[in-house]
Amino acid sequence: MGSRPRRADAQRNYDLLLAAAARVFAERGADAPLDDVARRAGVGNATMYRHFPTRSDLLVAVYADEVAQLCASGEVLLATEPPTEALHEWLRRFMEHVTSKRDLATAITNDTPAGALLAGWHESMLTTATTLLDAAKRAGAVRADLDVRDLLTLVMGIALATADQAHAERLLSLIAWN
Repeated sequence: MGSRPRRADAQRNYDLLLAAAARVFAERGADAPLDDVARRAGVGNATMYRHFPTRSDLLVAVYADEVAQLCASGEVLLATEPPTEALHEWLRRFMEHVTSKRDLATAITNDTPAGALLAGWHESMLTTATTLLDAAKRAGAVRADLDVRDLLTLVMGIALATADQAHAERLLSLIAWN
């Protein structure tokens, strides 16, 4: 049986909490006080806990929303940019995601209920990257033997190797496309 749709005010509060949590966690880390999230969203603690009974629930919702946004951006890029530029821009966004979500991702471990969701999120990002890479291959813009998992591993390595955004961007630009 599916869940009922939220009332408009409940959906608004949910969205406000999700956006506030993303900002607070980005600024202060996954251990930021949840009171700060509620305050930033402009709602009471009871409202926050009604939507997100635990910190883990809130972390999962933030991470899921951001993965969905990242994957959706791949579709938009592919529809609006040439394949090589779409792939490169999405990889840049993926690199930013990995860098900014390092603490959040480690807070959601395989031994938590949310850990089972990690595989699905990773699969979504892999699917998006595959679609973009395949389009670039068809355009003859990248090596035909370039494997999507190798490419994502390189980009994750860059994201984890340096905290300097300019240096990370430079390293990303060094990946040989042809």
